[in-house]
Amino acid sequence: MKRPSNEKISQMREELFSRIDAGTISIGEATRMMRRTLGMNRRDYAEKILKISHDALQAVETGKGNPTLKTLKRIGKPFGLEVGFVRSKGHASMKHIGLSGP
Repeated sequence: MKRPSNEKISQMREELFSRIDAGTISIGEATRMMRRTLGMNRRDYAEKILKISHDALQAVETGKGNPTLKTLKRIGKPFGLEVGFVRSKGHASMKHIGLSGP
C-alpha cells in the first residue's frame, strides 16, 4: 500500500477525528482508517507499529474480535487516542433503569 501525501494524511486524520467525535464510526472502521492513513498493509501495521499479531488486527478491523483493553490502547496510541466511555446517543438519561440524573 502506497503512503498517502502529507496533504492527504491530514485530510484522512481530520475525517477520522470528525467521525470519532460524531460517534459515526465503529472501532473496526476507525482502526482500518488509521492504518490506511499511514499507507500500511495490515501485517506491517500490526507487527511494526502496534506490536500485536496480524490476526488480532484483522479481527478488530472486521468486527469479529473481542480485543483486550491492552490491544485497544495500542491501536489508539499512534493517533493520540485513549480508550474510555462515551455517552450513547440513544441513552441521554438513566430513566431506562429507573434512575434520574444528567
